[in-house]
Amino acid sequence: MKSSHRIRVMGRELQVRSAASPEAVQAVEAFVNDKLTEVSGALASADSQLVAILALLNVAESYLSLRRETASRRTDADADAAAERMLARITQVQGNGFTVS
Repeated sequence: MKSSHRIRVMGRELQVRSAASPEAVQAVEAFVNDKLTEVSGALASADSQLVAILALLNVAESYLSLRRETASRRTDADADAAAERMLARITQVQGNGFTVS
């Protein structure tokens, strides 16, 4: 069941709903804010949209790199099983993901 959570990202307070625990939501909030701070600190001046886009690109690059690295260590059977688990998780999360309320 989804619960409502109040978070702050880029100085903006948001009310989100998630099936995740409050601790997990706080961890996501902290991770996102850390990445945004990292990117904005590396830029002399940038608007918030550019900071958000660059942070998202950095996270996506890290995620895909880790995925490739993990995939290269798996056998075909391992990869098939992992894909099945990922598809099951995606199906499950579709109804449980973050939404803005």
